[in-house]
Amino acid sequence: MFTYDEIERKSMVILRILNQAGQPLGARIIARKMRDHGISLSERAVRYHLQFMDQRGLTDLVGRRDGRIITDKGIEELRNARVQDKVGYAISRIEILSYKTTFDVNTGKGLVPVNITLFPEKVFPQALSEMKEAFHAGMCVSDLVHIAKAGCFLGDMHVPAGYVGFATVCSIVFNGVLLKQGIPMDSKFGGILQVQDKRPTRFVELIHYSGTSLDPSEAFISAKMTSVREAVTTGEGKILANFREVTGICRESVIEIVDKLAKVGLRGMLAIGKMGETVCQVPVDVNKVGMILVGGLNPVASAKELGIGGENFAMSTVMDFSLLKPFAQACRDMSKEKTNHNW
Repeated sequence: MFTYDEIERKSMVILRILNQAGQPLGARIIARKMRDHGISLSERAVRYHLQFMDQRGLTDLVGRRDGRIITDKGIEELRNARVQDKVGYAISRIEILSYKTTFDVNTGKGLVPVNITLFPEKVFPQALSEMKEAFHAGMCVSDLVHIAKAGCFLGDMHVPAGYVGFATVCSIVFNGVLLKQGIPMDSKFGGILQVQDKRPTRFVELIHYSGTSLDPSEAFISAKMTSVREAVTTGEGKILANFREVTGICRESVIEIVDKLAKVGLRGMLAIGKMGETVCQVPVDVNKVGMILVGGLNPVASAKELGIGGENFAMSTVMDFSLLKPFAQACRDMSKEKTNHNW
């Protein structure tokens, strides 16, 4: 029999799955999705948890065939989840998304990890306008994006009514592609990187992935600690960036793969050191090579600096690379749909 703590922990995972789905799910699908979170439960065990959650008002049975949905109380419980259920969640998401990344640099096909931002429909056109310069300046992992209207899905995330979903490529794409090539990448921290004369100089703030429940980029954007717009227009400012390490002997192979990624529009490498060399004032182990990757949410941060906010879900899900379009083209397509009243 499950202990109370086990039930609570697994209930939180089920709530996350239902919240992201945005539609009723049955025990079989939930059990399959829980494996992505490192939890193996039978359909029968999932039903046991769901019955317990129904009693608490966290979930609601829509129908035996349709499954359950998360309730308002369940969403609130998810927001107030216990700290011990959250610690280390960021590093776990990086590992999961790295594994789920299937993008092949040689064929240009496969799944890539993305960040999702939900913008209120009424502010989205203005948000696009304010993000344009950041994308144009390359202050992102890629200018490839995907826009989804309410009721649609971005990966496995449902876009709720009244919102527009905006997907940007996440820097975990480097972790995933290198992993498939047999090169493990150690994700150290996300931070605020100071840029001077258009060059990265040092990290002024940082949050270690292994000790946080939130993606650092989400935290820094919410706290309004960036100055991406200044970095774009003047060459000096504070942007979102990430620090990674790889085994030193792999350095040349990493550079070769990064160059291939750049050719298909997946950029983001700001700096790479030599074995044991300090990078932007960050010390590196003697057998390691340090790398700095630009944050995928920098364009979103630039809009937030002007008060145009959305709800960010960094390191959110994976999407098929073929669904992504250049930012300018995505904007044009959205304008056409609006003109034709399809939006």
